Amino acid sequence: MKRLILTASLCAVLAACATAPTVFAPASGPQSIGFSEYRIEPGRYRVTFRGGPGAPFSQVADFALLRAADLALAEGYDWFRVTDRQATRDDQGGGPQLSLGAGGGSSGHSGGVGVGLGTSFNLGGGPQVSQTLEVMMGRGPRPPGGDVYDARQIRQVIGARV
Repeated sequence: MKRLILTASLCAVLAACATAPTVFAPASGPQSIGFSEYRIEPGRYRVTFRGGPGAPFSQVADFALLRAADLALAEGYDWFRVTDRQATRDDQGGGPQLSLGAGGGSSGHSGGVGVGLGTSFNLGGGPQVSQTLEVMMGRGPRPPGGDVYDARQIRQVIGARV
Protein backbone atom coordinates (compact mmCIF):
# COMPACT_ATOMS: atom_id res chain seq x y z
CA MET A 1 0.00 0.00 0.00
CA LYS A 2 2.90 2.35 0.78
CA ARG A 3 4.33 1.72 -2.69
CA LEU A 4 1.00 2.55 -4.29
CA ILE A 5 0.77 5.86 -2.42
CA LEU A 6 4.41 6.71 -3.20
CA THR A 7 3.94 5.92 -6.90
CA ALA A 8 0.73 7.95 -7.06
CA SER A 9 2.43 10.90 -5.35
CA LEU A 10 5.31 10.84 -7.83
CA CYS A 11 2.86 10.70 -10.74
CA ALA A 12 1.00 13.69 -9.33
CA VAL A 13 4.20 15.73 -9.04
CA LEU A 14 5.27 14.86 -12.58
CA ALA A 15 1.85 15.62 -14.04
CA ALA A 16 1.71 18.97 -12.25
CA CYS A 17 5.07 19.87 -13.77
CA ALA A 18 3.70 19.00 -17.21
CA THR A 19 1.05 21.74 -17.04
CA ALA A 20 1.90 24.27 -19.75
CA PRO A 21 2.62 27.82 -18.59
CA THR A 22 1.00 30.84 -20.22
CA VAL A 23 3.52 32.58 -22.45
CA PHE A 24 3.09 35.16 -25.20
CA ALA A 25 3.59 33.00 -28.28
CA PRO A 26 1.58 31.71 -31.26
CA ALA A 27 -0.85 28.89 -30.50
CA SER A 28 0.14 25.60 -32.12
CA GLY A 29 -3.50 24.53 -32.64
CA PRO A 30 -7.11 25.64 -32.11
CA GLN A 31 -7.23 24.63 -28.42
CA SER A 32 -3.57 25.39 -27.64
CA ILE A 33 -2.19 28.04 -25.33
CA GLY A 34 -1.17 31.26 -27.09
CA PHE A 35 -2.44 33.74 -29.64
CA SER A 36 -4.11 33.35 -33.01
CA GLU A 37 -5.69 35.80 -35.39
CA TYR A 38 -8.00 35.84 -38.35
CA ARG A 39 -7.93 38.64 -40.92
CA ILE A 40 -11.50 39.70 -41.64
CA GLU A 41 -10.53 42.44 -44.13
CA PRO A 42 -7.65 44.91 -44.46
CA GLY A 43 -7.20 46.62 -41.09
CA ARG A 44 -9.75 44.41 -39.32
CA TYR A 45 -8.85 41.29 -37.33
CA ARG A 46 -10.26 38.82 -34.84
CA VAL A 47 -7.54 38.17 -32.25
CA THR A 48 -7.74 35.38 -29.66
CA PHE A 49 -5.45 34.62 -26.75
CA ARG A 50 -5.98 31.36 -24.83
CA GLY A 51 -4.32 31.08 -21.43
CA GLY A 52 -3.00 27.99 -19.73
CA PRO A 53 -4.89 26.32 -16.88
CA GLY A 54 -5.09 28.72 -13.93
CA ALA A 55 -3.81 31.78 -15.84
CA PRO A 56 -5.34 35.00 -14.48
CA PHE A 57 -7.87 36.61 -16.81
CA SER A 58 -6.07 39.96 -16.59
CA GLN A 59 -2.94 38.37 -18.11
CA VAL A 60 -4.96 36.73 -20.90
CA ALA A 61 -6.75 40.02 -21.70
CA ASP A 62 -3.43 41.92 -21.74
CA PHE A 63 -1.87 39.36 -24.10
CA ALA A 64 -4.84 39.67 -26.50
CA LEU A 65 -4.35 43.48 -26.54
CA LEU A 66 -0.61 43.03 -27.07
CA ARG A 67 -1.19 40.78 -30.09
CA ALA A 68 -3.61 43.33 -31.57
CA ALA A 69 -0.99 46.07 -31.06
CA ASP A 70 1.72 43.96 -32.71
CA LEU A 71 -0.52 43.32 -35.74
CA ALA A 72 -1.36 47.03 -36.03
CA LEU A 73 2.30 48.04 -35.90
CA ALA A 74 3.35 45.33 -38.37
CA GLU A 75 0.84 46.67 -40.90
CA GLY A 76 1.78 50.32 -40.40
CA TYR A 77 -1.19 51.37 -38.26
CA ASP A 78 -0.98 53.68 -35.25
CA TRP A 79 -4.01 52.68 -33.19
CA PHE A 80 -6.78 50.11 -32.99
CA ARG A 81 -10.37 50.12 -31.76
CA VAL A 82 -11.87 47.08 -30.04
CA THR A 83 -15.29 46.67 -31.64
CA ASP A 84 -16.22 43.42 -29.88
CA ARG A 85 -14.94 41.39 -26.91
CA GLN A 86 -15.71 37.85 -25.86
CA ALA A 87 -14.31 36.04 -22.86
CA THR A 88 -14.66 32.30 -22.29
CA ARG A 89 -13.90 30.09 -19.34
CA ASP A 90 -13.44 26.34 -19.69
CA ASP A 91 -13.85 24.62 -16.33
CA GLN A 92 -13.78 21.18 -17.95
CA GLY A 93 -10.30 21.55 -19.39
CA GLY A 94 -8.74 21.08 -15.99
CA GLY A 95 -6.03 18.76 -17.22
CA PRO A 96 -5.01 15.21 -16.46
CA GLN A 97 -6.63 13.15 -13.74
CA LEU A 98 -4.93 10.72 -11.40
CA SER A 99 -7.00 7.97 -9.78
CA LEU A 100 -6.03 5.61 -6.97
CA GLY A 101 -7.78 2.41 -6.03
CA ALA A 102 -7.40 -0.69 -3.87
CA GLY A 103 -9.51 -3.83 -3.40
CA GLY A 104 -9.68 -7.42 -2.27
CA GLY A 105 -11.28 -10.68 -3.34
CA SER A 106 -11.27 -14.48 -3.07
CA SER A 107 -9.45 -17.24 -4.90
CA GLY A 108 -9.40 -21.03 -4.83
CA HIS A 109 -11.18 -22.82 -1.97
CA SER A 110 -10.97 -19.98 0.49
CA GLY A 111 -13.20 -16.92 0.61
CA GLY A 112 -12.38 -13.35 1.44
CA VAL A 113 -13.95 -10.05 2.08
CA GLY A 114 -13.36 -7.33 -0.49
CA VAL A 115 -12.60 -3.80 0.50
CA GLY A 116 -12.40 -0.98 -2.01
CA LEU A 117 -11.13 2.55 -1.89
CA GLY A 118 -10.90 5.10 -4.67
CA THR A 119 -10.17 8.77 -5.10
CA SER A 120 -9.26 11.17 -7.89
CA PHE A 121 -7.11 14.28 -8.07
CA ASN A 122 -7.40 17.00 -10.72
CA LEU A 123 -3.87 17.99 -11.71
CA GLY A 124 -4.79 20.68 -14.22
CA GLY A 125 -4.14 23.85 -12.22
CA GLY A 126 -7.53 25.51 -12.66
CA PRO A 127 -9.91 26.71 -15.37
CA GLN A 128 -8.69 27.83 -18.78
CA VAL A 129 -9.73 31.29 -20.00
CA SER A 130 -9.50 32.96 -23.38
CA GLN A 131 -10.16 36.46 -24.72
CA THR A 132 -11.26 37.21 -28.28
CA LEU A 133 -11.13 40.75 -29.62
CA GLU A 134 -12.40 42.07 -32.91
CA VAL A 135 -10.27 45.08 -33.77
CA MET A 136 -10.34 47.78 -36.43
CA MET A 137 -7.03 49.56 -37.07
CA GLY A 138 -6.33 53.13 -38.11
CA ARG A 139 -3.60 55.66 -38.91
CA GLY A 140 -2.97 59.16 -37.63
CA PRO A 141 -4.15 60.69 -34.36
CA ARG A 142 -5.99 58.34 -32.06
CA PRO A 143 -9.73 59.07 -31.99
CA PRO A 144 -11.43 59.52 -28.60
CA GLY A 145 -13.04 56.57 -26.89
CA GLY A 146 -12.44 54.05 -24.15
CA ASP A 147 -11.99 51.15 -26.57
CA VAL A 148 -9.34 52.87 -28.71
CA TYR A 149 -5.70 51.99 -27.97
CA ASP A 150 -2.38 53.45 -29.09
CA ALA A 151 -0.52 50.45 -30.52
CA ARG A 152 2.95 51.77 -29.57
CA GLN A 153 1.92 52.44 -25.97
CA ILE A 154 0.39 48.96 -25.62
CA ARG A 155 3.58 47.41 -27.05
CA GLN A 156 5.69 49.47 -24.64
CA VAL A 157 3.64 48.99 -21.46
CA ILE A 158 2.31 45.43 -21.77
CA GLY A 159 5.28 44.26 -23.83
CA ALA A 160 7.63 45.25 -21.00
CA ARG A 161 5.89 42.68 -18.75
CA VAL A 162 6.25 39.78 -21.20
